[in-house]
Order: sequence, then structure tokens, then C-alpha cells
Amino acid sequence: MTIFKSGDLVVLKSGGPTMTVDTVNTDIFDDDKITGILCVWFVGEKLERVRFDHRAIEPVQSEKVYPRTGEEPSQEASGEYNAVLDEMVDAMNHSAEEMCSVGSKKQKSARTPKNGIVPASTVITSVG
Repeated sequence: MTIFKSGDLVVLKSGGPTMTVDTVNTDIFDDDKITGILCVWFVGEKLERVRFDHRAIEPVQSEKVYPRTGEEPSQEASGEYNAVLDEMVDAMNHSAEEMCSVGSKKQKSARTPKNGIVPASTVITSVG
């Protein structure tokens, strides 16, 4: 059985785009039992995420030349790919930061009613 880890490049055995392994899901009681592999890839500028059975994917065969052109990738293409990866990381981190900031909003201070009378249920008698 092939061992997959985050960051591995994979492809469906039936073909398709090259994907990056995001997460390897395992059984709650047995870390050696893989229950699914979460893969990510881009379709245009849209990030796709899908969970696959580990038997449906295989590692990408690394080649130093592109199969379509038969040439080595240009530095410009590598730079564009790095820019896309940076955008993906920013998007993932931005969502995480939003989730974390939900609970850390400042609380509004209590206001005294216009008549100056504070109900007994809101009076703080001790701090500690």
C-alpha cells in the first residue's frame, strides 16, 4: 500500500488533474487504517477540495520535462505556480483567522439607563 502524506502530488488512477494531498484521514481507533484522502487542486482560479478513497489515487510520476511540450518548465511558469500556491495559502489562512476572531470581539460596556436606575439583577457586588 502506498503511504500518502500532506503535500504529496497525486492523480486519480482513472486520470485527471494533478492534485495535492491536503489531509490523510485515519480511523479514530487505528492510525494505520486510512479512511480517506482530502485532495486540493485548481480549476482556473477556483480551488477544489474533494475526499477520495486511498485506492482511487496514485502518486504522480515525477518528470523533469513537461509531457505536452517535451521541454523543461520555464522559471516564469514556476513563478506563476508559486504565486497560485501563495494565494491558496492566504485564502486558507484568511478563513482560519476569521474563525478565530469570531470569539475575540470586544464586548460592549453596559450603559446606565436614562433614568439612572440600574436594576438589581445587573449590579455587580464583588469582583474576583
